Parts: sequence; structure tokens; C-alpha cells
Amino acid sequence: MKRSFSFAFVLIFLLLFSGCLYTKIKTPFDTDVSETQLGEKTGHSSYCCILWLVAWGNGGTEAAAKNGGITTINHLDSEYFSILFGLYSRRTIIAYGD
Repeated sequence: MKRSFSFAFVLIFLLLFSGCLYTKIKTPFDTDVSETQLGEKTGHSSYCCILWLVAWGNGGTEAAAKNGGITTINHLDSEYFSILFGLYSRRTIIAYGD
């Protein structure tokens, strides 16, 4: 009985706190992704945050386009990276275009 209770407790704990230790998610900003032409150039921009108190960087669309030498943006992606409930997190904007 104790063993099945322990197993159930561990299973519930893992389900409730999944993604809290490490998370890396990449999502598109476009709704019709199947029809999107990406282009030949790629640019990235990101900002970081530590302890939910200090943040730095330029995670804007303009900075991503400028870093990739893009004049016409065709598509944007967003990537979110987090460790330990967000103690350290980084959000990156990825621009595709010509």
C-alpha cells in the first residue's frame, strides 16, 4: 500500500511540475505557416532575465531584422528558454526574410 501511494505521489508531482526545471519552446507568429516563404536570411534578437529582477537585451523585431541584414521580413518565430521556474529565462525573436 505504501509503495503504490509513493508511486502515485511521484507521478502527480511530475505531472504538476513538468516543464518547471527546463523549458525550451519555439512557436511561430504566423497563422498560415504552411504557405509562408521564409527567405534567404535569418536574424536573431533576444533578451534575458535573472531572478525575475534583472533583464537586459533587445528582443525586438527591428533588432532581429537588423542583425540578419533583412529589409523585408517574411516570417517571425519566438523561442522561449527557461531554467528552474524562470530563475533564468531568455526570449529570442527569429526573423526570416530577404
